[in-house]
Amino acid sequence: MGRRKGTVEFDESPPDDFDAANPYKDPVAMLEMREHLVREKWIDIEKAKILREKLKWCYRIEGVNHLQKCRHLVRQYLDSTRGIGWGKDGRHPSLHGPKAETVESE
Repeated sequence: MGRRKGTVEFDESPPDDFDAANPYKDPVAMLEMREHLVREKWIDIEKAKILREKLKWCYRIEGVNHLQKCRHLVRQYLDSTRGIGWGKDGRHPSLHGPKAETVESE
């Protein structure tokens, strides 16, 4: 038996019939949209993990020069970790609620 050559195709787009104004109108579309969002979130998390591994490798290889040599990886890693996760920080900033006032010391 030989292997079939070909590519596997995945549907990576959000559902076409999802209505954000009335998400409960079509429960199937709502669940498909939720699965789409979770899948995209996992992709972002895995990209951040890959960048973290590259950054660890760069720190080990570069030694004392890691601050200059790995700076671009640090920026990429920090940018990739902003806005991902399952908690409050993963939501849009307008949904976080009122900001706590900071008290300035005199």
